[in-house]
Amino acid sequence: MHTRALTVAAPTAFVLMWSSAFIAGVVGVGAAPPMLLLFGRFGLAGLALAAYAVVAHAEWPRGRQLAHAIVAGLLMQIVQFGAFYTAMAEHVSAAVVSLVQGLNPVVIALFAGRVLGERVSRRQWLGFAVGGVGVALAVADQSALSMAGLLLCVVGLLGLSLGTVYQKRFTPEIDSRSATAVHALASAPVAGLLALAHHDFHVADPARFAGALAWMVLVNAMGAFLLLNAMLRRWDTTRVGRLFFATPAVTALLAWLVVGQPLHPLTVAGLAVGVVGLVLAARRTAPFTESVVSQPVPLAASEPRALATPRHVRAAS
Repeated sequence: MHTRALTVAAPTAFVLMWSSAFIAGVVGVGAAPPMLLLFGRFGLAGLALAAYAVVAHAEWPRGRQLAHAIVAGLLMQIVQFGAFYTAMAEHVSAAVVSLVQGLNPVVIALFAGRVLGERVSRRQWLGFAVGGVGVALAVADQSALSMAGLLLCVVGLLGLSLGTVYQKRFTPEIDSRSATAVHALASAPVAGLLALAHHDFHVADPARFAGALAWMVLVNAMGAFLLLNAMLRRWDTTRVGRLFFATPAVTALLAWLVVGQPLHPLTVAGLAVGVVGLVLAARRTAPFTESVVSQPVPLAASEPRALATPRHVRAAS
């Protein structure tokens, strides 16, 4: 009975945790500038994740491997979240950001075809096209959405996808526990420098700012990360990967309930079409990428994608 309850509760809790990262982002950028929020998030999450890696006796990257881990982390963290959070500050809804991020496996497949020599199937091309239609529908009736906001979403998606392919190319065997800490700790000073460059440190609502940061670190960066690894130890990656197909819809519902972002008919239609595109684009053997573990997107979200089981999880199983 306990195992059956866990089988139901763990996936549900994970989808809620993962989706809530987008809501925390909306709340956070409503209370403080995006880069100041990211500085706090990367710094606190990096320290927490580093402590976890030390306690877990994770192997830390060194030398050239460390340099590659830093590059991958900057792409997947500061480029992705810097763009996505700024887009949220430009009134892009959490549902749209989640749906755009969900196209990550398709964009990875396109890059991997050239960088890693992997073949892109007709089904994946179809999924890319259908997913693009879904995004177009989701943003069609959002009058507050600016072209700058949409371009920022594209930049965020490219940062995540390029970072994932870079990591798979140069550090395929890196321990995800220490790598995640390196990604966050390397990104924190960059976010701090960008915040200094903008000379904007005004926190409009300290309570909401603190609450968003606490949620990102404790629930998204730590809770979702640990639960994801626990599920990967117990279940195969295909089963776990399917959970990410629910993220855009759950994010849209949470955004409506928690922060009052409207659910227009075209947005709902776009989410439905977009999820179909994600399903079509998912590889049969690997429905989500390694950035899922390396990106507590928790640090935000972040992250549906196609990957082999992480090094320490493979060893445990």
